[in-house]
Amino acid sequence: MNSPAVASTAATSSAVTPSAVTPSLNTILIYARDMQKTASFYQACFGFAGTGEVVEGLIELNSPSGASILIHQAAKSVKLGQAAVKLMFDVQDIEAFKARSLEKGIAFGSTHEANGYQFANAKDPDGNSVSISSRRYRKPA
Repeated sequence: MNSPAVASTAATSSAVTPSAVTPSLNTILIYARDMQKTASFYQACFGFAGTGEVVEGLIELNSPSGASILIHQAAKSVKLGQAAVKLMFDVQDIEAFKARSLEKGIAFGSTHEANGYQFANAKDPDGNSVSISSRRYRKPA
């Protein structure tokens, strides 16, 4: 015989649609020392849009692709730029994007080639790793 808790869980889970419990990654939260400076970086370099206004402790930026970045004030104890995560942005023409970014004062490192695509790396104002990559646009082997 099932306990009431088990029976309740079974009834609830059968009513939940698969899409309601399928995760999707749409938002990245970035801790920043200077929230405005970090927001400006992602707006200038990657075309994210937002007011730059701090609402509920966050600056929200949105991209035309549907992804969002939330920028949160970092506590003094947070070591920035130490995470084992790199934000990778899909860019078809790496060299053209690097040139456009440099005009805005954002320098990417050398362009690397690997397995039919190119990529280049930079750091945001808080030392977080960002990359531009043409991997999404490579031709299938």
